[in-house]
Amino acid sequence: MAAASASRLTAMLLLLAMLVAIPAGVLAAGVRGQSAHGASARGDADATSGELVADQRIVLHRNGGSGSPVLASVGIPFPPGVLTDAKLVRILDAQGREVPAAVKPMLTWHFKDGSIRAVRAQFRAPMTAEQETYYFAIGKPRVQEIAGWPYETGLIDGAHGQRVPMVLGTLTPAWLCASLIAGPQLPATANEAYAKYVSRQFEWASKLPVDDYSAWLFDRPSTLFKAYLRTGRLDYLQAADSSYRFYMNYIQRDGLPMSPFCGGGWTMGGKPCDTKYVYMEPILLAVALTGNDATHDATTVGKMVTLWENGGWSGRPGRYSNPSEFFTERQAGLGLLETVSAFELTGQQHYLGLINDRVGWLYEHQRNNPDGLGNDGSWRNSWQVHEGDTWNPATDVRGNSPWMSENIVDGLWHAWLVTGDKRIPEMITAYGRYLEKHGWVDPRLLASGHDWRFPCTGPDGLIAWYWSSAKASTKALSDIEDSEGWYSDAHNVELGLPVAAAYYFEQDPAQSAALKRRLEALGSSYNLECAAIGDTFRRFNWNNRGAGVVQWLIHQPPGSGAAGPNHLQAKR
Repeated sequence: MAAASASRLTAMLLLLAMLVAIPAGVLAAGVRGQSAHGASARGDADATSGELVADQRIVLHRNGGSGSPVLASVGIPFPPGVLTDAKLVRILDAQGREVPAAVKPMLTWHFKDGSIRAVRAQFRAPMTAEQETYYFAIGKPRVQEIAGWPYETGLIDGAHGQRVPMVLGTLTPAWLCASLIAGPQLPATANEAYAKYVSRQFEWASKLPVDDYSAWLFDRPSTLFKAYLRTGRLDYLQAADSSYRFYMNYIQRDGLPMSPFCGGGWTMGGKPCDTKYVYMEPILLAVALTGNDATHDATTVGKMVTLWENGGWSGRPGRYSNPSEFFTERQAGLGLLETVSAFELTGQQHYLGLINDRVGWLYEHQRNNPDGLGNDGSWRNSWQVHEGDTWNPATDVRGNSPWMSENIVDGLWHAWLVTGDKRIPEMITAYGRYLEKHGWVDPRLLASGHDWRFPCTGPDGLIAWYWSSAKASTKALSDIEDSEGWYSDAHNVELGLPVAAAYYFEQDPAQSAALKRRLEALGSSYNLECAAIGDTFRRFNWNNRGAGVVQWLIHQPPGSGAAGPNHLQAKR
């Protein structure tokens, strides 16, 4: 009976792999690769028999303190449709014996079938070594039941005044990616160029930036959590956990969520009304991947969302209705992304309405720009107002920032996964075509004195315009590049997302072929010499927060996004 159950679970995981287009060989490589980065290979022999399934391995790592046993809290995410009752999750030791445990539902698939999206498993773990191996099993009722405890009960004093868990539990990248907790992802393989790029960047980005508030822009905790889920690396999870705790310590809990009070804002830089530092995605990921529910509550999340809704000091967001209006692609994209995350976290229908509003504003902006210059596929706006200058229609440069528009595409991608809104593929496809035609600097312009690239990019390396346009002259764009855009190839890595997402939705074969060539050319951006450049901490975030999914997107047939997001849902 146990062997049959294990076989069914193995078959289920292979089905999940197929549904998210993860080749079985890559699954195996992802599991094997975990031991190289701190996850134990102990117990693998046991995982071939009975109920021990290799891809359902938990490795507990001592994270601080001493003594045994320890109170272990582990987050386990699940794909849609796989788990409907937390009583059917058991924790097993390396010999297959059930361990007394408490298992609590933490997240729900609000926009799928209402099944459980993540649980927190708690158990007392003897730690006779720096790491110990356990497994989770699905299907049979738990017999060894214990009472759970508040998450903070298992914490001890750590660095920078933080309370940290004595142990952290890592799961396999195969399971983490198949869970869809961050959307479809592909486990990193040992030779993947992008994974090596992230690893090299992490060498300078790993230190917790306690004195540089700008290092948190573009969401450092989520970036690290996503690096962990593709690799299973303990050091990524440790950095993500520490960064998340530090970040949440600075969320303002009191005050109205509007300027000048800005409850729900981030206070580290003394600017709680600056909404571009307000992120709900790391809350979602922390709950799912560590079981930590101690740093937020419904009131705090509500204030964070409402602060975005009110716009902080930037003013209430809305439809772009005048060419003189202030607009930044970063603000529009992050506002959408974080509202989506809040809905995923809570299931509140009001947030779903806010998502629809934000998607609608972007749709109208792209198709009916109030400047009267037509639809070129971009979210065209004023360079002068974008940079905080006085608008002068006679001298303005109408265009958009390619790298900041990656934030819009990231927000649209996550909104599509949640809503399936048919306007979103249209927008992403249109922007992919715009970017291909107008976003990249013609190599013939890269002359002496105007080769704006990092030397590590090489003579054939790509560079996108710092400010691009289908309407402005090359001279106007070159003048901006000379003034503001040197080394804008630092943003090449994240630009893989709008290109790959457009490829996923594009229905025209010629356009798909052009996007595929662009993706192949962007592969040179994973240069390790470029990855070593740590001139600003937030580069790690802007490069990688949304870029991991590119490795999944490029393995999909062109135009396959037309099937809609529901084809990613596992069936029971």
